[in-house]
Amino acid sequence: MSRFVLPALLLAFATTGAFAQDGRYGPPPPPSGDADNAHFGWADVLRVDPVYGIARTETPRQECYDQEVTTQSRGTGSAAGTILGAVVGGVLGNTIGKGDGRKAATVAGAVAGGAVGNAASRGPDGSYTSTQTTCRDVRAVSEQRRIMGYDVEYRYRGEVYNSRLAYDPGERLRVRVSVSPAD
Repeated sequence: MSRFVLPALLLAFATTGAFAQDGRYGPPPPPSGDADNAHFGWADVLRVDPVYGIARTETPRQECYDQEVTTQSRGTGSAAGTILGAVVGGVLGNTIGKGDGRKAATVAGAVAGGAVGNAASRGPDGSYTSTQTTCRDVRAVSEQRRIMGYDVEYRYRGEVYNSRLAYDPGERLRVRVSVSPAD
C-alpha cells in the first residue's frame, strides 16, 4: 500500500504547482483592512502630562442700571394772571393806605399783586425727580485655561512610545498592535 501512497502524493504536489504557475491561484489576496493583522494589548503608562490651552468665550449680555433724573418744571405765565394779581394787589393796597400814602400803597400793592399773579399762573415752580432705567449691550470676554489633551508616554513590550490623547488613561493603556510585512 505504501507503494501507491508515495506516487499519489507526488502527483498531487506536481499538479498543485502547475496550477499555481499558470495563474489560477496566484498570490494570496491582500488582507481586507488592518483588522486581520491587528490585535490588542496593554501598555504600562510611564508619564501623563496635561496639555493646556486658552479657551475664549464671548457672551453678549445686557447691562441695565437705574438712574435718577431731575426735571425742572417752569410754566410761562399768562397776562390774565398778571392783570388779576395787579388788580387784587391794588385793591388791597388801597384799603391799607390812608391819605397821600393810599396812592403809594395802591401802586405798591398793584406791582406786588401782579408779580404774585404772574407766578401763580405759571404753576408750581420747582423740580421733580424720577427713576429711569438705562440699558446697554456689552460683550463679556472670558478666557479660561483648560486642559486640551494629555501627552502620554507608555511602554509596550520593552519599547517606549508617545501619544497625545484626549483623556487621561490612568496606569495602563489599551493599545492596538498592527503587523504588516516590511518591504
